[in-house]
Amino acid sequence: MSNVQLKELRAYTKEVVDRSIETLKDYLRLPTISAQNKAIPETVEMVCQLIEEAGGEARALDDLGGNPVVYGFFPAGSNGDSTKTLLFYNHYDVQPPEPLNEWESEPFEPTIKDGILFARGVSDNKGDFIARLTAIKVLKEVAGELPCNIKFMVEGEEEIGSPNLAPYISKYKDLFQADACIWEFGTKDEQERVNMVAGIKGMAYMELTSVGADIDMHSSVGAYVDNAAWRLVQALATMKDKQNNILVEGFYDGIEKPKESEIEAVSRLPFNEEAVSKLYGLKRPLITTEKGIDPREAMVFQPTMTICGIESGYTGEGAKTVLPKSAKVKLDCRLVPGQDPNLIFEAVQKHLLKHGFEDIQVTMLNGQKAYRSDFNHPFICHVLQTAKEVYEKEAVLAPNSAGTGPMYEFGNQLNLPIVSTGVGWVKSKAHAPNESIRLKDFEEGVVHMAYMLSSFSQALKGKVEEDNITT
Repeated sequence: MSNVQLKELRAYTKEVVDRSIETLKDYLRLPTISAQNKAIPETVEMVCQLIEEAGGEARALDDLGGNPVVYGFFPAGSNGDSTKTLLFYNHYDVQPPEPLNEWESEPFEPTIKDGILFARGVSDNKGDFIARLTAIKVLKEVAGELPCNIKFMVEGEEEIGSPNLAPYISKYKDLFQADACIWEFGTKDEQERVNMVAGIKGMAYMELTSVGADIDMHSSVGAYVDNAAWRLVQALATMKDKQNNILVEGFYDGIEKPKESEIEAVSRLPFNEEAVSKLYGLKRPLITTEKGIDPREAMVFQPTMTICGIESGYTGEGAKTVLPKSAKVKLDCRLVPGQDPNLIFEAVQKHLLKHGFEDIQVTMLNGQKAYRSDFNHPFICHVLQTAKEVYEKEAVLAPNSAGTGPMYEFGNQLNLPIVSTGVGWVKSKAHAPNESIRLKDFEEGVVHMAYMLSSFSQALKGKVEEDNITT
């Protein structure tokens, strides 16, 4: 296809962005909470409809259990390269909106204030999906056709750990086969630089349960009856020390040593401790300060063990003197390359037995392996270069995100390079109240995806010339 002028992409995006925002609002009004099985069928229908309205083919795959996986396909134009295919990965499910009292607007009624769009799921991940569809429309209008094949995988269980995705990737491997993949998310940092990742951490998410009796009891019997809540707290205390070192034997086994290029990349990552503290309202120093560790290295290269929530007894208003019959905790372990979630699960079980807590039941709720793409792959270089052109600023690439997703299955089964970039910003607050994106970031994200696609095939062939990228 002919070269696509960046200024033309910018100009046409400005013409259509308002309509795309209205489409995004309609999409955001669907309370697609996978954890509560809400609004799944109508959201799947809308995702398919949006793909078809953009000129693509859509299929809802639902024969392997779980929420349907939507496949989308847009063929290359007659002058495009039909031998090259880009895959977009997105998800249509969102997190529950609670705590509701901390929202400044209704979570499922999109609200624009001062150029910022607030709604649950707008940054994670509905905004990016609409931005990518808009980029296809812009590119087709400006260039007259698509320069390559484009595919979508839009799943509906990412927010609950994608428990049913791997079988779909395996069965429909040929359908989703591509040369490269753009992952679901991305944000700008405090210095307005686009932050991207070429990998993701894994996860071992467990539930630990302590049961001491069949019924709650009057707290006076605490003189002679063991307390399930104390029992669980004592078990948890054996798993981490006061310096936040994880004490579970075998937890760190198998961790792959980072490459020099990855260490160098992490050293260039932005991190503003004061800004982070202000953003979250932190009340204590960073745990890396006492340990003398660079927070950036900890975020990328080190695994974690986090108590996500504890439930036991009475927690309502006022006093109720009760000795709880049971207690449970959600335990989230973020893993790095080389760690196996199943071995982490076994290590936790063995640790509890070793320390005399054989009565504590451990259940694995979700397990995923970590993944990192090759930093030097031409596709990753291409995404970075085009971002620099569009945003007129250096982009920042990390070896992996501190968060988790099913990227390992993509890399392992589809064997393709992956980079994640999107339309979020430093205050997007994904998973938290008042989730948001800025309208200007949405517009720029559309331009970037269209611009990146315009020379995607040439980049994979290592033939991108300077005159192919015209500003």
